[in-house]
Amino acid sequence: MCIDPEQNLFQLLFYPQNQIAVSQWPDNQVMNPLLSQLQPYPFERLRQLHAGINPNPAYKAISLGIGEPRHATPQLVKDALSANLSSLSAYPATTGTPQLRQSISDWLKRRYDLKIDPATQIMPVNGSREALFSLAQAVLDPSQPGATVVCPNPFYQIYEGAALLGGAAVWFANTDPARNFAIDWQSVPESVWAKTQLLFVCSPGNPTGSVMRLEEWKLLFDLSDKYGFVIASDECYSEIYFRDEPPLGGLEAAAKLGRHDFKNLLCMTSLSKRSNVPGLRSGFVAGSAELIKPFLLYRTYHGSAMSPIVQAASIAAWNDEEHVVLNRALYREKFNSVTPLLASVMDVALPDAGFYLWAGLPPSFKGTDSDFSKQLLAAYNVVVLPGSYLARDGNPGQAKANPGAGRIRMALVAETAECMEAAQRIVQFIQSDFQ
Repeated sequence: MCIDPEQNLFQLLFYPQNQIAVSQWPDNQVMNPLLSQLQPYPFERLRQLHAGINPNPAYKAISLGIGEPRHATPQLVKDALSANLSSLSAYPATTGTPQLRQSISDWLKRRYDLKIDPATQIMPVNGSREALFSLAQAVLDPSQPGATVVCPNPFYQIYEGAALLGGAAVWFANTDPARNFAIDWQSVPESVWAKTQLLFVCSPGNPTGSVMRLEEWKLLFDLSDKYGFVIASDECYSEIYFRDEPPLGGLEAAAKLGRHDFKNLLCMTSLSKRSNVPGLRSGFVAGSAELIKPFLLYRTYHGSAMSPIVQAASIAAWNDEEHVVLNRALYREKFNSVTPLLASVMDVALPDAGFYLWAGLPPSFKGTDSDFSKQLLAAYNVVVLPGSYLARDGNPGQAKANPGAGRIRMALVAETAECMEAAQRIVQFIQSDFQ
């Protein structure tokens, strides 16, 4: 397959010829039947939604659909990669080098004022996505009746896929727009908590940008103590924030509440957003030593050791904060410019953190979020992701209301000028066609 290098990133990542649907497998193919429960990834659904649309050629294509950092990769990371090519001659250990684990421990101390044992409470991983998925496979016991995973709604689809392939059911806890999109954990019945083996938390949230408060963490810790489930905290957006106080982390919350052993808690993050290196695939898991030990055993078989040159580049990135401050300043400038412009025509406000705007459609638009995405692409050549693609319709016995319906997610990852151009087109689209 030949791909034109001038194509935009969206087309490169989701080229139609690369898609293999479960329904295309031969009938006699021996595969894990749990795979049939997986739903198409949001970006595959978006590709199908936009199939056949001819964007207005008067406008250059702009995609706000994919949350892929596009700021420059720090030079210090590139230098560390090129300086350590000779290390490729050795097999890496799954635990990573002591130097990498120490650099992560030092960062946790600087960032959260935590004392984390680099030998027993930290493990490097190939990005938080990989760790989120593999942790579920290590934690879940599908032989237990009603094994359940609880996760936010809307959510990062890896949570659902990891749960289903681990043989568990999924229970969705909706966000509450009236409380800055806080998760309504109180809505989860006691009968569900009693069967829960794993809880996925995302703070700052994707797509809402909402940060969990200490009282929310206390509620979850109390529930975990009562029912014994593991809490997996996805914190990959923690270093992109718009207020003076940085987001509270799960380990930090535990320490504030006197839980210094981090019982039943593992937090994970990566360098992808913090340091603009999504292709590096580097992050870590930290928390309970009692959980890290069996998770390490799983990963030893999983074949997930981090490349030595990636470890060297990761050390350079975790040891430096200057590039993170500069990166955060770029996002702040961008969001401070774009948010007021879009707020004039949509239900949207500056989030706590992250690089998404979670916008409600204007009342004047009578279609769905999918309709909005299609019409915007056709008229102004801007890609946005329908919010309903990031959520589910509800749980058994509950009202079928998708909390993402009527919203769109916009990833402000490009340079400020391009994001402003996209915002101006969206405003023009809404004002000219629906008011």
